[in-house]
Amino acid sequence: MSGVIFLLLRIALTLTLYIFLGWALLTLWRDLKHQREVLATQQVPSIGLHIQIGETSRTQRFTGPEIAIGRDPVCECSLNSETVSAHHAHLSFHNTQWWVEDMNSTNGTFLNSEPVSAPTVISQNDKLRCGDVLLTVLVDQ
Repeated sequence: MSGVIFLLLRIALTLTLYIFLGWALLTLWRDLKHQREVLATQQVPSIGLHIQIGETSRTQRFTGPEIAIGRDPVCECSLNSETVSAHHAHLSFHNTQWWVEDMNSTNGTFLNSEPVSAPTVISQNDKLRCGDVLLTVLVDQ
């Protein structure tokens, strides 16, 4: 009699283990499916950004989701000024808006004469100052 009980307990334990494994695999599959949907709908900026450098007519257009501003030549917006840090500021597009963030620059980043201490939304005709270089942000509509 005890042999039959042990056999039934083993079968129940095996079934429980397979149910748990099936549940875990189903949960992983759902999570991967959700992540794939999130990545598929991730926004690529459909709104371009123009940056007018200084008071000159020099304007650069950007369409990528991230723009590095600094003195380093690898930055998308490279500025030739000793008051600008190598990696001074960072512009990024998310939540359908452009954001500016200071990258711990030496002379600071200012948006409309206010220091940027946290990521801040930028809009049309905002004045961005990196060191002593004044940039005007023009957002495509």
